[in-house]
Order: sequence, then C-alpha cells, then structure tokens
Amino acid sequence: MIPTLFSVSYAGYWGQHKLDVCQFLRKAAALGYAAVEIGGKRPHLAPGDFRDAAKLDAIRELAAELSIEIATIAGYTDFTAGRATPDIPLVEMQLDYVSELARIARRLGAKIVRVFSGYSHSVADYQGDWRKCVGALREAAGRAADEGIVLGLQNHHDVGIAVEAYEELLDEVDHPNLKTMFDPWSVALTGGDLAESARRLAPRMVQTTLADYVRHERFAYDPAIVNYRRLDPPALRAVPLGEGFLDLPAFFAGLRAGGFRGYVAYEMCSPLRGGGSEANLDAAAAKSLRVIQGLISQD
Repeated sequence: MIPTLFSVSYAGYWGQHKLDVCQFLRKAAALGYAAVEIGGKRPHLAPGDFRDAAKLDAIRELAAELSIEIATIAGYTDFTAGRATPDIPLVEMQLDYVSELARIARRLGAKIVRVFSGYSHSVADYQGDWRKCVGALREAAGRAADEGIVLGLQNHHDVGIAVEAYEELLDEVDHPNLKTMFDPWSVALTGGDLAESARRLAPRMVQTTLADYVRHERFAYDPAIVNYRRLDPPALRAVPLGEGFLDLPAFFAGLRAGGFRGYVAYEMCSPLRGGGSEANLDAAAAKSLRVIQGLISQD
C-alpha cells in the first residue's frame, strides 16, 4: 500500500491555507508522502488552465525531481445534476471533462482518474438517477480507457453509497476499466461493517481515501420549555487519522484480507480541528502519515 496525500487538503475551500500545484508537490514530498492525488479543478488542475502541454510537463518533471508519484487526478462529477434544466447536456459536458482529466493524467504519468456518481434526494427520481449514472459511468470508463487511464469510482454521492448498492452499481456498469476507490467514511456513517466491506471490495480497488472525524451533538434552545431540543444528525469535525470514530484497524484488516495493494490517500476535505493554518494542516498530515505507515506495517 502506498501513502498518498490529496491536494484538496491545501486547496483553500474551507478557508484553510492554499497552495498551488507545484507548492503542493513540494509540501507532500517534505512531509514524506510517496504519492499524491491532485484535484481536477481550481486552484489545482482545472483542465482549461492546462491546455498547454508544457505546463503539464513542468509539473511532471518537478514530481520526478522530488521523487514523488502523481497517482490520481480527482474529478468532481454529479451525473444526476440538472433535473430542472433537462435541455442542458450536463452529462455530455461532464463526460468531456472526464476525457480532459484523462488527457492530463496521461501527460503527468498518473494511473487513475477519480469520479463520483450522482446525488439523488427524491424517491421518485431514484430509478432514473440510477440509470443515468450507469450509462454515464460506462461511457466515462471507456473514455478513460482510450487514454490508458483507469477510472475509479469513489462512493461519495447518493447513488451507490451503501456497500451493497455500490457493488450493484459497479456490476451493472460492467466495464473492465471501472475500478473501486472505496471510502470507509461513508460506510461508517451508514452503519456498514468496515472490515467485511473492505475485504469484499479489496480485489476491485485501486485506491482508498481516508479522513477521520469526531461527532458533535447539536441542540437548539427552546424558550417555551426552558430546555434544549436535540437536532439530528450530529455535526462532524475533521481530525487527524486515529483521533476520530473511524475504526481504521478493522478497515485495514479487511484490506489486507482482500489483498489490496493500492494507494491510501489522506484528505483534509472539511474544516479541521485547530483551524486552517499551514502549520496545523502540516501537523495533521504528518500525524496521519505516521498512522497510515503504522497500519501498513502490520501487513
């Protein structure tokens, strides 16, 4: 297994310290990570900003100089978007986006492009959303294959979020170039068995992405009863790996039992305990790397 740092951690989306792509590569190397995953949007690898092959070549050369592997380019897709505007070809646009990410990945020597399925909040739309995701993922997998790049589906969006549904979605897409990027966070929140899920999915996996959280119970004051009402669900706060509720030893036991040998990415993709200063991000990334290395060393 290969420890990997995801550039979203230094993208500034939640007010945290922001680095550009080259600064991020230097940061990941200095922290001791062997590989990186780079976001396929601004401020990192937005396709429109990297049409010039020379820009991509400079990034690839810097990575080689730093002895750090560019493993994955992370796409941001929602194949069910646009219900209110069916005349807009949003799936087609996103498929072109995936093609562009695959072009970037090939130029950078990366192996994987990450995608999501789609959000599905309405019961009435569920079957249609499912069919739309199946078709889009199948075509996206083919487009990535044309560039020699693996397409990885991370279980992040609503369609296919539970383990059984995730497996069903992959099976229905039925494309040899679609692999799993199994995320234990969503399984822990939806009540799945981390060890068994990891064991089952490990043979199909190319990467997993880790983040850890603590739960904060939420309440609202009600003056009519001079008391507080409990609000559900609880809020989450990101913490370094090993400080939250994610059962990492069980998850890695399942990965080992299933024979997983891919990338293990750490991400800080929400507000982090201690704030978004560069020093706090660095400390969390460094501690999380030590946790990953410790879990891997049990193999």
